[in-house]
Amino acid sequence: MKMKLYKMKRFVIYFLMIVSSLGIGSCADYIDVVPDNVATIDNAFSLRNEAEKFLFTCYAWLPNNADAQTNTGFLAGDEVWIPVAQREIYPAYNWQIARGGQNVNGPLVNTWEDGYWTAIRDCNIFLENVSDLNKVPDLSTDERSRWLGEVMFLKAYYHYLLFRQYGPIPLIRENIDLDASEEEVRVVQRPVDEVVDYLVGLLDSAASKSVPSLITDQASELGRITKPIIYAVKAEILLTAASPLFNGNTDYAAVKNSQGESLFNSSVDATKWTRAADAAKQAVESAEAAGFYLNTFNKNEYGQFTLSDSTATVLGLELGFNERWASEHIWANPNHTAWNIQRDAMARLSSDATVSDARSHLCAPLKVAEMFYTQNGVPITEDKTLNFNNKYTLRTATNAERFYIQEGYTTARLNFDREPRFYAFLGFDGGVWFKFDTPSLTDEDTYVLQGKLNQQGGANTYGWINESGYFLKKLVNWEQAFASSGVSYQSYPWPNIRLSDVYLMYAEALNESSGPSTEVYTYLDKIRERAGLKGILESWTSYSNNPSKPTTKDGLREIIQRERMIELAFEGKRFWDLRRWKLAVNYFNQNITGWSVSQEETNDYYQLRTIYSQTFVSPRDYFWPISESELTVNPALVQSLGW
Repeated sequence: MKMKLYKMKRFVIYFLMIVSSLGIGSCADYIDVVPDNVATIDNAFSLRNEAEKFLFTCYAWLPNNADAQTNTGFLAGDEVWIPVAQREIYPAYNWQIARGGQNVNGPLVNTWEDGYWTAIRDCNIFLENVSDLNKVPDLSTDERSRWLGEVMFLKAYYHYLLFRQYGPIPLIRENIDLDASEEEVRVVQRPVDEVVDYLVGLLDSAASKSVPSLITDQASELGRITKPIIYAVKAEILLTAASPLFNGNTDYAAVKNSQGESLFNSSVDATKWTRAADAAKQAVESAEAAGFYLNTFNKNEYGQFTLSDSTATVLGLELGFNERWASEHIWANPNHTAWNIQRDAMARLSSDATVSDARSHLCAPLKVAEMFYTQNGVPITEDKTLNFNNKYTLRTATNAERFYIQEGYTTARLNFDREPRFYAFLGFDGGVWFKFDTPSLTDEDTYVLQGKLNQQGGANTYGWINESGYFLKKLVNWEQAFASSGVSYQSYPWPNIRLSDVYLMYAEALNESSGPSTEVYTYLDKIRERAGLKGILESWTSYSNNPSKPTTKDGLREIIQRERMIELAFEGKRFWDLRRWKLAVNYFNQNITGWSVSQEETNDYYQLRTIYSQTFVSPRDYFWPISESELTVNPALVQSLGW
């Protein structure tokens, strides 16, 4: 970390960062307001209005997860792929990580030097000044408490974002004064357990303040921090800390900081899972008490449509993610709205859609399509009643399958007999794609994706192609519309945390701390019921060739991990989960494959094709490198293992 980030005195001139690049523009104004350049820090906290502007600056550093290129986990792993030709106009530094481009001279997605330490500095300035009751005299007691709680959360969160990238990090409890000694400026990494305890302490302090449980002034405050958000992030941090990457990781047993302190505990501490389970339970209770619930689609609210139960289930799953302020969105940021990412994901379903209107270039590799369950709620490799040994052969859809695949259309066997989330989250050649602008107002006659070369949705234009044949349908709100006058998208605030995520955190931590139980099954089954599936025990007992799997800790762990990867697909979560589970070395060393999308004929199109051969070096690639220039500026830092 460069010394310039720490040489800050209370009276130095505070020049604001340019915020226009953050993609601001929404109904909530609180992050849109940027303070004018002020002569001194004291002036910034002389009155409420000025201090509020500084509060919004602390918010402005939050990452834009609605952008495929700035949502680090979205493209940095193996879940989403783009055409190589897109690099000409779509630099996607996170995707370059997926292609093995990480390095020490110019680290990709270099948040160590490009923002979060400055964000923490801003938070420290705010906390120091607003905690002083002699500052901001026109600020009420309750509002002062609320603001302090919000910024305590943000300070912890920015530390956490660095922690999950770099592992051991320095803790910037207070800003360093301009007259600090050289030794004080040269901060050192702290042990991971100390980092976690500090962050949790900050979050507990934040929760003790007058932070609301629910935003009541929705016109101007949606997206601001609430208690359910605080508890959910606390649960995520403790879940991460309890996971194998940070808990008993012997690969890092010899890693020490420049003061000779061990940075990782090489012994597994089972109490970390108990602590994570308790935090996740608190997050569940807080969210439910605030009125959050899993979204479903009510056909009665849309009486103009004639819809099957199958389509209603699919729409409920889609809208649980991409509806504006859906009932399960615990934390969504209104200043990071999903519009461009919908255009990048959308298939060309109509002749009214041009290449620029529906770019189609975000795709899911074939292994992600294979990950989803069968219609019986178990993996395709375990279903004893359905044969997927011939998954790459061809099959023609019948009338009974018409709500998922167009009747009479020939497509891969892999696309048949799958769970509703497969059809809600993925588009594919021959797949039905019901939207609000369906002229017939019925799912008996609606849009169908035709994905072969020279078909409407096929790989017909250089660059704007879907490399695998699987489109990210989940990202596109059903109110997307085609018309001769243009194409429109219904933007939505990107959900950083949904209720289903918190349910899965709780189930995972509880299984790891005490093994399979009714409580674990209950929270998994809440998610599965919304997805149109039977419960864990019933599904495995009735349909799996390994019926006892959910009754053991190891077996249930595998089920929970797959459930997370399915339910939270294409949200940028899988990348971080595979790392904390220490499974990235298994997944990120597999080939990225898809169909032969440049082919016109059905038999030719459905030939397996290797798109890219990924490599992941363990343990090196589990953490980001610190740039060589940064290590030169601060020799008290140590480089991440393997770099």
